[in-house]
Amino acid sequence: MGNLSNFKTIILAGYIDIGNIKYLCFIVLILLFVAIIVANQLIIGIICKEKSLHEPMYVFLCSLSVNELYGCIALFPSLLSNMLLSKIPEVSLNLCHAQIFALYTYGSVEFCNLAIMSYDRYVAICYPLEYHRIMSPARTVTLIALGWSISIIKFSITLSVNIQLKLCGNVLDKVWCDNYMLVKLACSDTTANNISGIIGTTVTIVAPLALILFSYAKILRVCLKSTREKSQKALSTCTPHIVSLVNFSIGCSFELIQSRFDKVPMPPVLRVILSIYFLMCPPLINPIMYGMRLSKIKRALKNVIYPRSYIKPVSQ
Repeated sequence: MGNLSNFKTIILAGYIDIGNIKYLCFIVLILLFVAIIVANQLIIGIICKEKSLHEPMYVFLCSLSVNELYGCIALFPSLLSNMLLSKIPEVSLNLCHAQIFALYTYGSVEFCNLAIMSYDRYVAICYPLEYHRIMSPARTVTLIALGWSISIIKFSITLSVNIQLKLCGNVLDKVWCDNYMLVKLACSDTTANNISGIIGTTVTIVAPLALILFSYAKILRVCLKSTREKSQKALSTCTPHIVSLVNFSIGCSFELIQSRFDKVPMPPVLRVILSIYFLMCPPLINPIMYGMRLSKIKRALKNVIYPRSYIKPVSQ
């Protein structure tokens, strides 16, 4: 048993031999990486710079962009180096654990941020006169800190349990380290890991999902009682959030299906795309969509790009 568990590296067998096409894929991924970094940094910079954007909705959006930068940086450098430089893509066991922690906390914080943003829209639409009292600066910071701290603490516990596992293999059919598949390689008792996983799923998925469903049920109820014009106006403020939520949920579903049901036949290229969708598309689409849909951010962007044309600060 001791010899079987004495692995120092993890082989990522999800990478496929695509010949010279890998250079084209490398260029596309580099461009995608740069676009994600620039778009999210621009959103963060605009929100920090413009005082008129120092409101809960935009502060939550800023937290969302910070998290998307975090997840992107955790994946792309390893993905690019393994694709172009490594004949046998592998990472050290310690780096594998670190990548699991980074990518899983990214997913958890993303979902928590989206849940908090749904609650913010619920308060804004259902209690507009009390919005600034309920979503005070202190409560806004507390909600963001809660989402980040719960995710970090939860996956710190998960990581501390996983480190104790004795592995009987070191090959993962993925392009990044996956917690579920790593536990499947264990030849020691995984009861603690299973219990931790159930608790973690409840905390990081069920609780945020319940808040999202509650918020939109209340919003829908108010919209059904309002005039058509007021309903359309209320729902239009929710559109970017709904698109973000659906996009991220689809990406997580892709990842869940191909990880949990890894025997389902599908082309290797499709398996890789589904594996990294939730780490590539939401971080790119979200800042572009919010920048296009939210008028205050559009005006702030114009103020930065054409400062002479906008002498006055962005209006409230």
